[in-house]
Amino acid sequence: MSGLKEINEDTFESEVLKSPVPVLVDFTATWCGPCKLIAPILAELNEIWAGGIKIVKVDVDVSYLTARRYGILSIPTLMLFREGKSIERIMGVVSKAEIERKVKNALTV
Repeated sequence: MSGLKEINEDTFESEVLKSPVPVLVDFTATWCGPCKLIAPILAELNEIWAGGIKIVKVDVDVSYLTARRYGILSIPTLMLFREGKSIERIMGVVSKAEIERKVKNALTV
C-alpha cells in the first residue's frame, strides 16, 4: 500500500488516542482499489507534515473491532484525531488539496 505506519487494535490507543500530535487515520484494506488511489497522496502529506501531524493506516480486515467502534462503513475513510477525540471524517477518494483544507479547518477550531 503506502509507506505509512500500520497500526492495529493493540496499538491504536497508544499511537492515536494518546498521541501528543494530531493523527490522521486511514481506514483501508489491501483489496480496496480506491484506497490504493489515495495512498500516494497520504504518503506525500505524511512527509510534508512530518512532526506536526502523524498519518497512520488501519486495515479494517485486521482491526475490524476498531473499525466498528468508529463506525467505518466504507473505505477509504480518513479520521483526524486530536487529544484522543475524533474531530474530522473524510470519506472516499478526495484530492490532496481537499484533505489539506479539511485538516487545517479542523485543527483551527
